[in-house]
Amino acid sequence: MTSAAHGLTPKMKPVSPRRSFDVCALDIGTSKIACVIARLRPCAAREVLRRRTHAIEVRGIGHTLARGIKSGTVVNLGEAERAVRQAVDAAERMAGLHVESVVLSVSAGRMASERFAATVPVHGSMASDRDIERVLAAGSQHSVRNGRVVLHSLPIGYALDESRGIRDPRGMLGRRLGVDMHVVTVEAAAVRNLMLAVERCHLAVEAMVAAPYMAGLAGLADDEADLGAAVVDLGAGTTTIAVFAGGRFVHADGFALGGAHVTMDLARGLPATIADAERIKTLHGHAIVGSTDDRDMIPVTPVGEDEREPPHLLSRAKVVGIIKPRVEEILEMVRDRLAASPFAAEPGGRVVLTGGSSQLTGLPELASRILGRPVRIGRPLGIGGLPDSAKGPAFAATAGLLIYPQLANLEQFEARRLRPAMTGTDGYFSRVGRWLRESF
Repeated sequence: MTSAAHGLTPKMKPVSPRRSFDVCALDIGTSKIACVIARLRPCAAREVLRRRTHAIEVRGIGHTLARGIKSGTVVNLGEAERAVRQAVDAAERMAGLHVESVVLSVSAGRMASERFAATVPVHGSMASDRDIERVLAAGSQHSVRNGRVVLHSLPIGYALDESRGIRDPRGMLGRRLGVDMHVVTVEAAAVRNLMLAVERCHLAVEAMVAAPYMAGLAGLADDEADLGAAVVDLGAGTTTIAVFAGGRFVHADGFALGGAHVTMDLARGLPATIADAERIKTLHGHAIVGSTDDRDMIPVTPVGEDEREPPHLLSRAKVVGIIKPRVEEILEMVRDRLAASPFAAEPGGRVVLTGGSSQLTGLPELASRILGRPVRIGRPLGIGGLPDSAKGPAFAATAGLLIYPQLANLEQFEARRLRPAMTGTDGYFSRVGRWLRESF
């Protein structure tokens, strides 16, 4: 956790577009913890997903009920560690290999965006990789704040002298190189405890990334990202937002409300157990009032009553009447945050809903009405070998973690001295020794 202590989260070393490699994605959410192991192989450019350099083939997947997590934050370290071990072990067994490091998603910590600009003189007459590294480092220096850590430091566009809006300045002529940076920060405490839960499982954190950014990588077509789109990742304990424009990730936001709050409202209002409330929300819940809701009856066993007694019958209208106000509250908060983001300048931009809570019946229609935008459900695109259970919006962020290594070269990267290796200070044999010391 050395990097987090200095205001930076771990960053991946850029990977070669010409070689194959394995990647392990770990998505720690409020309701589930998912681990996916995949093989990435170089592939030819495709028409729809032009920015992907590798084809992705899933080799192993494991997911379990999240424990010790509230609103994406670790609240019980021991329970969180056991849940992570269970998900990773299931994926390893299915893939038939041992995992040493993971790419980890982050949805907690009051995610926020900032913009910075930096300029450096060009060495020589042409902009080189070294010049780009220097200007990115100069832009990143402004981003560290007390109590917060940098999750992403991404260039939005470059400038050479008076020419702006340059995507790749390599080899171009100019005297001064400038960059506009998008920096995403989160609270340091949330990040450190997530890293600690993973490292206690004897896993290295290869990179930490924003969950809505990952959901966008998996669920958006390239044209959508170019034209302008907002990805709203509706989780159980958090709702996070990523805005894309010109093919770039340009804004992030989030707040601690999600599908679990709808479940708790149902449990209090019916009243019912939390498990029954979740079942009723999943099977009978609706975000929009229907014409037959008063006549459709739903069986509910009140809290504390004998299970042998017949359940009470309640109308669907009562259930919808509890669900709808909370869903409207969440969508109105999304609307207000999008209005304060660069997405407000994209009048034709589409909103894409991901996350498990986006599967509530009628939600896209209600979201379109409140947000005043076209809305669709986003699912993982171009991922081979995903089981049917993982092809829905609940696994969009998890799938995006498999895509991220192909785009890691966009971010400012500084070599880490303690990079995991087969031998050395933090390698395989070191971790075995640490496990033996801790266990016996």
